[in-house]
Amino acid sequence: MSKSKTNSRLPRSKGIDMATFYAPKDCARKVRRIVLPPDNRQIIEEFITILSMKEKFEQYDVPIPNKMLMFGPPGTGKTLSAFYLATRLELPLIMVRLDAIIHSHLGETGSNIRKIFDYAKAEPCVLFLDEFDAIARTRETNDEVKEMARAVNTLLQCLDEFECDSTLIAATNLEGELDQAIWRRFDTKMTYSMPNDASRTEFIALLIGEFEQEEAVQLQTTELLKGCSFADIEQIVLKAKRKAIIESRPLCQSHIEEALREYNPQIARESNNRTPQEVMNS
Repeated sequence: MSKSKTNSRLPRSKGIDMATFYAPKDCARKVRRIVLPPDNRQIIEEFITILSMKEKFEQYDVPIPNKMLMFGPPGTGKTLSAFYLATRLELPLIMVRLDAIIHSHLGETGSNIRKIFDYAKAEPCVLFLDEFDAIARTRETNDEVKEMARAVNTLLQCLDEFECDSTLIAATNLEGELDQAIWRRFDTKMTYSMPNDASRTEFIALLIGEFEQEEAVQLQTTELLKGCSFADIEQIVLKAKRKAIIESRPLCQSHIEEALREYNPQIARESNNRTPQEVMNS
C-alpha cells in the first residue's frame, strides 16, 4: 500500500489525523546514529527473533509478545528505539498524537483510543504511544477521575484484545503515574537511563563522525556533556557544528562550550515536560 493511501486511512478525530505515518525507509534514516544500552539491545533482538519464529511458538502454544513498554527520563532513546524496531521489522511506524486523542467531551477519549487500536489491528505496523502516562495514568487520582477512568478502562480492553500482526510500543517519562493494571498488559518492559561514559563517548563519535575537528575535541566533548541526555547531546553537537561551519573552522572545544551555554539542557528539558493535564488543555 502506498504512503498516500495509508495516510488517507489514518484514524481521525474532529477532522484531524490522530497519528503520523512513517514509512520504514523514513524510520531507517532516523536511527543512523542510535546507541542502545546492551541490556535493551538484547531485549529488542530477542523480541525480533521471537516475532520471526511465530509458527514455532504457536506449535508449542507459547504466546507471541507484541507489546513493549519503555520508561525512563526524557531524551534517553525511547522514541528512537521505536523507530529502530520499525526499521528492523520493515513495518511503518504510526506515532500517535495525544493532543488529538485526549478530549474533554465525555466518552470521546475512549472512542479515539479504540479507533487507534482498530487501525493497528487492520494495518500491520508499529503503533507508538508516546507520553503514555497521559492516557494510562492511575485511576486513583481525583482530577477528571470519571472521564479518565473510562479512558483507562477502554485502554485496558484494547490491550487485552490486541492480537494481530502489529506491535505496540508505549513510552513514558513518568512510569509512577501509570495505573497498576496497565503494567500487567505488557509482556516486554525496558528501562532507559541517562547515558553512561561509554554510551556518551560512542554517541558523540557518531555525531561528529568525519567532520573536521581539532585534536581531542571528542574527548573534551564527552567530558563537557556529562549528565546530558542523548537528545541534549545531539542538539548541542549539531549547534556546535553549525558554528564551526559559519566560521569555516574545525570543530573545537569553544564551539561545544558556546553551544552548551546557549542550548541550556535544563531549560530545554523543563519546556518539554508537559503534564497530562497540560496535554488535555492544549
